[in-house]
Amino acid sequence: MSSPASKEIRSMKDFLNETEINLLECKVCFEKFSQQQRHRPRNLPCGHVICQECVSSLCPPGNPRLECPFCRKPCRTLETSVCLPILHVMELIGRVVPDNVEHGSSANSSHQVTKLKSASFNLTKSFGGWGILFNPTGIALCKKTGYLVVSHDGTKRISIFTMNGTCIQKIGTKSDPANGIVYPSDVAVTLDGYIVVADTGDHSVKVFSQSGQRLLVLKHPFCLPWGLGINPENEVIVSDPDAGNLILVSADFKQGKVKKVLNVCSHLDHPREVAVCPTSGTVVVVEHVTKISKNPSRTQIKIFNNGMKLIRQIDSFGLSLYLPLPVHTTGVAFDQQGNILIADINNRCIICVDKMEERNFLKHVVASCLSYPVALSLLPDNSIAVLDSGNNSVIVYSP
Repeated sequence: MSSPASKEIRSMKDFLNETEINLLECKVCFEKFSQQQRHRPRNLPCGHVICQECVSSLCPPGNPRLECPFCRKPCRTLETSVCLPILHVMELIGRVVPDNVEHGSSANSSHQVTKLKSASFNLTKSFGGWGILFNPTGIALCKKTGYLVVSHDGTKRISIFTMNGTCIQKIGTKSDPANGIVYPSDVAVTLDGYIVVADTGDHSVKVFSQSGQRLLVLKHPFCLPWGLGINPENEVIVSDPDAGNLILVSADFKQGKVKKVLNVCSHLDHPREVAVCPTSGTVVVVEHVTKISKNPSRTQIKIFNNGMKLIRQIDSFGLSLYLPLPVHTTGVAFDQQGNILIADINNRCIICVDKMEERNFLKHVVASCLSYPVALSLLPDNSIAVLDSGNNSVIVYSP
């Protein structure tokens, strides 16, 4: 690794080159880190970062232990975790405008970009913070208890909060063979109060009771389960970005028995975030477009009716005409009227898209005190609970 003082950084291009060399490649195999499982960055307990493939290759056959190749500190594979800050840096760099791109004059662009006024939502509370939440990834409301359930990268992967911010339960220790969670990318709560976790660490969907007892583990047919939604029939819809599918899981959650597993949508382009309208059963999924775009940060939203027929598509370009920066969607939900709520990390805001307007009319923006909004959940009083991975907090906005 070159010393930061050994070379002057004179341009954005120099900065990007230095960042890619010093931060965004594995120093064992020298392959670039990526979202794909093979080269996903992994934190070792000593603080060094290497890719998933090197973690596996450094373990002797049949032995889950390895030594850090840099400081020789021993650890177990279960003690490693996904390095979310590096993944965040990769996303940010993918959205940097190169130095040589010519921008149109403000006169030419002013008619395209409209600065939206903030809606009548006010920040009413914030809780969590570093030490309570670690790199949080998903949030869900338990309608049965009124509690908020958050997935994150702490010692125990799932934390349950009351509406006043008190953490009353933690479940899913990584190293627990009976009730463990390796790395949760999302969390959902069924209508009868069972906690569903998409565990990308071992490629499974897991169901827990409120007390933390694991009731069900489902690995087939998932390649990489990621996003979760609960439909009005109390079934789970799971996105699989590696396979490009949406999978429906119907189960008796109390008994831990699967009734059916059905592929309800195929040929999607890296689908991640999912939400289901609790009244109509409309499904919205966010694709992180890779096949037809050279822009690694491009997202688009597809909307399906309750029969999984595509009824609308929202490209980030259309949304970006209304906002200062290109929209990058990291979370979706429905409000009580069935409009779509979108978490946008580029503009650090939550926007609402009219459910009926074909031209993607943005109804309002919530844009105060957000750093890196990654997920959101609608509360019974029409407030919005936003999960902010930048400051490891839950922030509640009320109308």
